[in-house]
Amino acid sequence: MASLKELKNRINSVESTKKITKAMQMVAAAKLRKAQEAAEAARPYAERMAAVMANLSSAMEGPDAPRLLVGTGKDDVHLLVVASADRGLCGGFNTNIARLARERISALISAGKTVKVLTVGKKGYEALKRLHADKIVDRIELKDVKKIDGSTAAMVGDKIRSLFEAGEFDVCEVISSEFVSVISQKPRAQVLIPARDAIDDTVERPDLKGAIYSYEPDEESILEVLLPRYVDTVILSALLENAAGEMGAKMAAMDSATRNAGELIDKLNLQYNRSRQAKITKELIEIISGAEAV
Repeated sequence: MASLKELKNRINSVESTKKITKAMQMVAAAKLRKAQEAAEAARPYAERMAAVMANLSSAMEGPDAPRLLVGTGKDDVHLLVVASADRGLCGGFNTNIARLARERISALISAGKTVKVLTVGKKGYEALKRLHADKIVDRIELKDVKKIDGSTAAMVGDKIRSLFEAGEFDVCEVISSEFVSVISQKPRAQVLIPARDAIDDTVERPDLKGAIYSYEPDEESILEVLLPRYVDTVILSALLENAAGEMGAKMAAMDSATRNAGELIDKLNLQYNRSRQAKITKELIEIISGAEAV
C-alpha cells in the first residue's frame, strides 16, 4: 500500500493536471467560436464558386478544355492531400482522418492505382509515415501559420498545381474533416482534380431551359483564371473545417480529461483518508497496549 506522503504527492499531481486540462478546455472553447464562424462563413462562397464553375464548364469539351477541369484523361496515379492538425490532445480527430486516408490508399492500391500522398499538418504525416513513407511526396506543416486564410490555401494550391503540371498525378483528392457540431466531426474525401468530377459530385447543373449564355471573354479564358481560385477555395474550406473540428474535438477531450481527473482525485482522497484513519487507529492501539502493559 502507498504511504500517506506518496498518496498526497499523487493527489497534488493530478490536481495540477486537472488545472491544465481545464485551462486547455477554456482556450479551445474560446478559439472554437471564431473557427466555427470562419468555417460556416466559407461554405456559401465555396458553394457559389462550385455553381459558377458548373455553369461555365457545361460548355467546355474537347482538347481545348483546361487540364485542371478535365484532367489528363487517365486515372492511373492518384494524389491524396491529407489535411490534419499540427497538434494533438484532440481526441480521435487526427486518428479518424488518418484512418480514412489509409482505407483510401488500400482501396486504390487494390484497384491497381499508383498512390502518392501530400500531407498538410504534422499529425497526418506522423500517422502515415510508418506504413506509407514511400508514398509521401511532400509535407506541409502549419505550425508557423498564425491564421488560416487565402495565402495559406494558395501555398498548398500552388504545390498541388506544380505537381499536376509536372505530370506527377492524374487525380487529386482532399481528405479532411467536416465540422458537423462541437461533438461531431466527420472525415471525408472529396475530388479536387479533375474539377469537373468534383463539381458533378457536389453541384446540380442549372437547367438553362434553352437559354444560351455568351461570355466575354470566352469560357476558356475565364476558366483559366477561376480554376486555380476554385482549387484554393476547396483547400481553404477544408482547412477551415479542420480548424473548427480540431477545436471542437479538443474542447470535448479536455472536458473529459478534467472530469476523469476529478473522479481520480476523489478516489485518491478516499484512499488517503482511509490510510490516515488506519494509521491513527494503529497508533492508538499501540498507546493503549503500552499503557495496559505498565
